[in-house]
Amino acid sequence: MKIRHPEKINKPINPIKRKPDWIRSKITNSREFFVTKSIVNKNNLKTVCQEANCPNITDCWSKKHATFLIMGETCTRACAFCDVATGKPTALDYFEPYKIAEAINKLKLKHVVITSVNRDDLQDGGSEHFYNVVMQTKKKNPGTTIEILTPDFLRKGDAYIKVVEASPDVFNHNIETVPRLYRQVRPGSNYFASLELLKNVKNLNNKIFTKSGLMVGFGETKDEIYQVMDDLRSANVDFLTIGQYLQPSIKHFPLHRYYQPREFEELKNIALSKGFLLVSSSPLTRSSYHADEDFLKLQKKRFSLNNAPGLS
Repeated sequence: MKIRHPEKINKPINPIKRKPDWIRSKITNSREFFVTKSIVNKNNLKTVCQEANCPNITDCWSKKHATFLIMGETCTRACAFCDVATGKPTALDYFEPYKIAEAINKLKLKHVVITSVNRDDLQDGGSEHFYNVVMQTKKKNPGTTIEILTPDFLRKGDAYIKVVEASPDVFNHNIETVPRLYRQVRPGSNYFASLELLKNVKNLNNKIFTKSGLMVGFGETKDEIYQVMDDLRSANVDFLTIGQYLQPSIKHFPLHRYYQPREFEELKNIALSKGFLLVSSSPLTRSSYHADEDFLKLQKKRFSLNNAPGLS
């Protein structure tokens, strides 16, 4: 049996705190849920919903909304919070762009989220493959808007530019946590490189909405969260998501505490006051949760700003 997290075998045991009443995901076994599951499985596709053990999977799949995970199911990083398997990945599936596009067509998705594992083993970090998936999706599904959630392409030079050239509607790259905790929570990644990526994407194509996500509960302070908000706004990020860190196992990074719903509302209001177009902040908020609805909100926000009195 393959071990999902070999790097965590010798980690100390961190007991999992009991979830409070406000963290309860919906269990929905609707017909649509099984239709989504069938299409994903028949096409031998991977989703972050399954691989990352997302708490919202039944809710999303019941609405025929799935976040496709490309470039395999094995990540070359070992983030302390993540439940995606780590290790040596397999070769790229060059038919994957066609499989993804076909699945999106069968699900009749109006908005799709496509993400990937980190592929540090590839010379371009997988940017060419990302480009091919987006372009084939556009070709097969011209009426579908596309949101991508990318790795950081760290030490891959200008490889990310290829992804931007595909002109997705939303470019998401998650900052995940505050800079002080990066070495513990996100080893192998760089806070400032992630900020630079988001900034560069917006500079290359300001029509693309940029988005980033932050998890809370690692032991960060409120002031550190506010600083991350300021940093993201300095990079001209449009949309911020804030969600509760849920510890996947006793070998993952220890949960410091659960934030209360009112704290998420406070964080949302503070983030909006700093100039984000849109903020989604709640215990079960995840990067792609309700992404289709949020994209429509983003469009309306931009339209109203562009057509505000005094602007021409």
